[in-house]
Amino acid sequence: MFWKVFKPVILLLLLHAAGAGAQTRYTLQQALQAAKTGNPVLKREQYNLSVSQADITTASLRPNPVLNNQSLQLVQPSRFPEHTSWYDGVNRQVWWQVTKPFQLPVQRRNKIGLAEQNARLTERQYAETERNLFQGVAQKWLDAWAARKQLDLLTTAKSNADSLAEINRLRLKNQAITTTDLARAELLARQFDIQLKTAAQQYRNQLTGLKFLMGTTDSVLVDTSDQFLFAFPARMDSLVEQALQNRSDVQVIRSTMDAADANIKLQKSTALPTPELGLIYNPQNRAHYMGFYGTLEIPVFSRNQGEIRKAETIRQQAQQDLRATETQLSTEILTAYRSYEMQKVNVQNFNQLLTQSQNILNSVKYSYLRGGTTIIDYLEAQRSWLDTQQQYFDLLLQYRQSYIDLLFASGLINQIAQ
Repeated sequence: MFWKVFKPVILLLLLHAAGAGAQTRYTLQQALQAAKTGNPVLKREQYNLSVSQADITTASLRPNPVLNNQSLQLVQPSRFPEHTSWYDGVNRQVWWQVTKPFQLPVQRRNKIGLAEQNARLTERQYAETERNLFQGVAQKWLDAWAARKQLDLLTTAKSNADSLAEINRLRLKNQAITTTDLARAELLARQFDIQLKTAAQQYRNQLTGLKFLMGTTDSVLVDTSDQFLFAFPARMDSLVEQALQNRSDVQVIRSTMDAADANIKLQKSTALPTPELGLIYNPQNRAHYMGFYGTLEIPVFSRNQGEIRKAETIRQQAQQDLRATETQLSTEILTAYRSYEMQKVNVQNFNQLLTQSQNILNSVKYSYLRGGTTIIDYLEAQRSWLDTQQQYFDLLLQYRQSYIDLLFASGLINQIAQ
């Protein structure tokens, strides 16, 4: 009797003990924080930050000097002066030239400015990558939470069914019930046993996916007692205003506009010619010459018009993108906020139904065990209790989903992952 009654409880304890060598129970915030430092995708994206900093170093570098050599050798011996040979300097002309492109200060300044803006843009893009990843982590955590709660609900139902079946076996021996009553109770217990095994496997699968997103090799569990206590602003317009300033995708677009402005300045300064100046040393037939070298492009046909226009168009595109994103952001927050408020009220209002359902089940079970009603009534009360529990679980799941959706839409999901 002990084994049959407590079998689901023991199964649950064994599930907890799996991988007990290194298990940690994670709240939603702790899961996000673990993903921030351990997720392999984020680790890969972090290299982009180093690349953008290297671009700043490249932009700060000045052009290298250029060394040029030209050597001419008289190849007709008949033209050699008397008493001279092939290697005699009188039969050779050599040209040595050292020049350096002189980048205009405005050009260098604008190159550095563009590289710095691109580095800020990369940082904003990394934050947006984090936001989208955190949504995936939060969703997987919620899936694991839902699987855990479903497992707990089925464990309770299975325990009740096993207890009823065991009691009915004793009552059948005492001829207090018919074999049909026992068969019904045992059938219900077997049905719950099958569902319980399926739910346990689903829970393990969700934990495996969560562990990958968190980037950990240790076994993980979800903390089902997490109450989601992060406080949102009381007014929705405050939430929208805060998101317009801080949400990472908006910051990406603004950084894109800043980079476009810097690129416009750079492309306009690139239209200015870059002078190249230097010195010439030219030994000719043992006569030594020194000279000056200078070249300057004459901007008659090409003044970098295409790149300037391209940079201006990119900025206009970013402006349009910003307007569209701000409108989309307001819509997303409005929808998420209203859903969150409604689901929160629904969960609060459903608590009374849970109490009533439990009281009815206890009353019918008490009456049935004393012969005051049939097993049909008890099974109907059990089914009604389970339906009520499932409805409450579904409402709670919808409430927590709306909470995560609002965190993502407002951009606050990055904040709680700090």
